[in-house]
Amino acid sequence: MLQIPSEFWLDQANTPFPEVSLALNEPNGLIAIGGELSTERLLDAYSKGIFPWYSEGEPILWYSPDPRMVISPENFHLSKSLSKVIRSERFEVRKNTSFEKVINLCRNVVRAEQGGTWIDDDMVSAYCVLHQKGYAHSYEVYEEGVLVGGLYGVALGKVFFGESMFSLVSNASKVAFASLLQSGTYKLIDCQVENEHLKSLGAINIPRDLFVQQLKAFV
Repeated sequence: MLQIPSEFWLDQANTPFPEVSLALNEPNGLIAIGGELSTERLLDAYSKGIFPWYSEGEPILWYSPDPRMVISPENFHLSKSLSKVIRSERFEVRKNTSFEKVINLCRNVVRAEQGGTWIDDDMVSAYCVLHQKGYAHSYEVYEEGVLVGGLYGVALGKVFFGESMFSLVSNASKVAFASLLQSGTYKLIDCQVENEHLKSLGAINIPRDLFVQQLKAFV
């Protein structure tokens, strides 16, 4: 039976997160339970290398996994085929013009590798507030004026904490991801947990301690 340390329960709005070094090994990175998705709580979490990840009907679960998957612009692998797609100008990339549409499509688009989504109504509302306050951003990909792909996440300093992406046509989410990495805005992109698709683009796993050190340098 899973033993949850008492300090993991966020009983009050001002209950602090435990030190991430105390995160459980199984499930990997669980560091806190409960609390709320307020702007203050979310910004505090991201600045410490923590993010919410839970299923609808569960209490809010907060994670800081070890290792952490990240990618930097220098490590981005732009394949010849993707480079050709970008040069073709088939797609138009915009930023922050349809944030709510992007997060809802990330929520609703069916993915073969996932049985469901962790994005519930409360998360949509919370991240839309973060967007209104200038912390959450979306990269949107349009084909002939129709939104066909994109991603969203939270930005603090020179770090972009990626949350989710979607694609309705081949390569659309990759084009959004390439635009994010080639924007010159961020030194580090947090991909959270290992993902074969992102590995193919150059993402790597690093120890959580190193990730937290990089946050202190770039946030």
